[in-house]
Amino acid sequence: MTNPWLAVGSALFIWWFATGAILWRVTRADLQGRDAHLWSVLLGLPLLLGGFAGLYATRDDSTVGAVYLAFLSALAVWGWIELAFLSGIITGPNRQPCPAVTPTPRRMWRAVGTILWHEMALLGALLAIMQYTLGSENQFGFWTFALMLGARVSAKLNLFFGVPRIHTEFLPRPLAHLASHFRHARMNWVFPVSILGLTGVAACWLNQALATDADGAFVGHVLLTTLTLLALLEHGFMVLPLPDQKLWRWMLPEGRATADPIRPDLQADMGPKTGLATRK
Repeated sequence: MTNPWLAVGSALFIWWFATGAILWRVTRADLQGRDAHLWSVLLGLPLLLGGFAGLYATRDDSTVGAVYLAFLSALAVWGWIELAFLSGIITGPNRQPCPAVTPTPRRMWRAVGTILWHEMALLGALLAIMQYTLGSENQFGFWTFALMLGARVSAKLNLFFGVPRIHTEFLPRPLAHLASHFRHARMNWVFPVSILGLTGVAACWLNQALATDADGAFVGHVLLTTLTLLALLEHGFMVLPLPDQKLWRWMLPEGRATADPIRPDLQADMGPKTGLATRK
């Protein structure tokens, strides 16, 4: 289990499979109605509880197995919160599309309102995990969750300020209004900062992996390095013409519902060549 390629392959598979599983469940619920979204979240509660239990159980165990379990447990907590968000259960107080002509400060305020409860849930979970693991031997669960939160905030800022490729194909009906807060642009000032920051973090994790003699720490830092590189890849999907939606489209139910199209007036400030693409 100390083979670095096993750790890299595990992180890749979990990233792909977990994303696909959540998208599958959300799109299935879209076909069945809002009550199905609520039941998805309620029936998924063991994922949240099991994640916190795993993080607590592994906090003083630095073995390779415990590091893998802490990594998976952090992803379980994250996955449930994401399911609740995509199901429209934990989102924010603003559920209305953003008018086309809205000043940037007002647009930022409205955008924050669409995700406020979700961001508070993520921050609360991070603080709870930190309380569990602060000063403990195994902090890889905390760093896994913190890394994903930082990468997510970076991605949201880039979508807000504008990137060349914005996909809404997998955006569920409860979150159809989110697309009106995205902006198409050739580039924004946040993107190079995001790339440099994630690259630096990946280099730091890799250096820590190469410098340690402990098997558990080595595997943990390899997992974090891989996860950071995947965050870099997801940022790359915002600017590179890659058919990344094909990674998950084949997994989704036939005849699935899609998010309602954004009204033309909501795209008026995006310029003549800024029609939304087709994946979240």
